[in-house]
Amino acid sequence: METDFEVTDNPSQNRYEARVENAIAKIEYTKKEDKIYLTHTEVPQSLAGKGIGSKLISKVLEDIEQKQLKLIPLCSFVASYLQRYPEWNKLVIQDANTE
Repeated sequence: METDFEVTDNPSQNRYEARVENAIAKIEYTKKEDKIYLTHTEVPQSLAGKGIGSKLISKVLEDIEQKQLKLIPLCSFVASYLQRYPEWNKLVIQDANTE
């Protein structure tokens, strides 16, 4: 089943969110200057197993790229997505000093 949805940046809540089937999937973040730290991904149980989390991450990474931010993936789900799709590693800060 292909579910299409729009992802919006909600800076007042420090998260990207997508409304899908009357539920909200989200990726929480912290921004500091030109860096964005993705800290937590949450997909409601009602949406589990539908690829919503992966699609959400993909759309968030597109937005991060467009905004020319540097990514620090602190969320394990985001980190595992980056392992599966290494082309997105171009956004990740390679420097160990992420302050």
